[in-house]
Amino acid sequence: MHDVAREAGVSQSAVSRAFTPGSSLVADKRERILAAAAKLGYRPNPLARSLIRGRSGIVGVGVANLANPFFVATLQLLSDRLDQNGLRLMLFPAQGEPSIQDVLHYRIDALVLLSVSLSSLLAGECRRAGVPIILYNRTTDQDDASCVVGDNAHGARAVAAHLLGGGHRRLAFLSGSPDASTNIEREAGFTAYLAEQGLPPPLRECGHFAFDAAMAATRRLLLRPDRPDAIFCANDTMALAAITVARHEFGIDVGRDLSIVGYDDVPMAAWPSFALTTYSQPAAQMVDETVRLIHALRESPSNHEAVVCPGKLVVRGSSRPVA
Repeated sequence: MHDVAREAGVSQSAVSRAFTPGSSLVADKRERILAAAAKLGYRPNPLARSLIRGRSGIVGVGVANLANPFFVATLQLLSDRLDQNGLRLMLFPAQGEPSIQDVLHYRIDALVLLSVSLSSLLAGECRRAGVPIILYNRTTDQDDASCVVGDNAHGARAVAAHLLGGGHRRLAFLSGSPDASTNIEREAGFTAYLAEQGLPPPLRECGHFAFDAAMAATRRLLLRPDRPDAIFCANDTMALAAITVARHEFGIDVGRDLSIVGYDDVPMAAWPSFALTTYSQPAAQMVDETVRLIHALRESPSNHEAVVCPGKLVVRGSSRPVA
């Protein structure tokens, strides 16, 4: 910066203003500075600037399951929204949760966990480092993190009402990861609605939110002597697997002899080959709320919020219409 200032015949503060969006600087002086910077090969160092401001403009995102289209779409939306707000995304692939050392090695302004569990150890270390945490599509009983989720219980009840309205009485629930808050809330809402209508708990198999595991779980359900006539899957990935097995291995007419419903409304759900009935999570709204929380927590790290975004049931051909 000193060399650029000398080359352009200006002060170092003028060089700083030339590279700061929205700063006041006369046009000819800015042009001289930019020309001098180009000649000398100078570029401002954002990491050095972050040391001065105390903020890096980088948001860390921990995600465990990039095979799930819902999280891929969320990452794209989140990256776009952060970019529009002058922030950058740094991805931390995680199994279980991101490494504390990896997260705190970088000067991130906030940490967003996409359906990644939060341990008390990570929460405590981030709190001491002044890094706010936002859980996306997951809740926690800890009081030092914010969360943004869909209305899982309401969505599951809407699915149950739709299936009962289609005349189904032998229902099954294809579970995701048993300890995931989203799975727990969806199963509880589904089961509670059936109980209120005088029906027993649904049959249950676990597909761990994964395609191959869900295929195996669907086979187990459909090989039962009392096999279900409707399956509610805790996410769309498992529902697409269930449709594949039912149609191509068992020759079942999905949408007539067997209804299959998912959760999330990923892009593949609308493909004519699947036409999956699903409960749509408002990913765009959830991402907007996440970005709002990032800004709020950068200003006041202790003001945590739990935001619930309502979705809607999208009825397609994989389930019977309500009579």
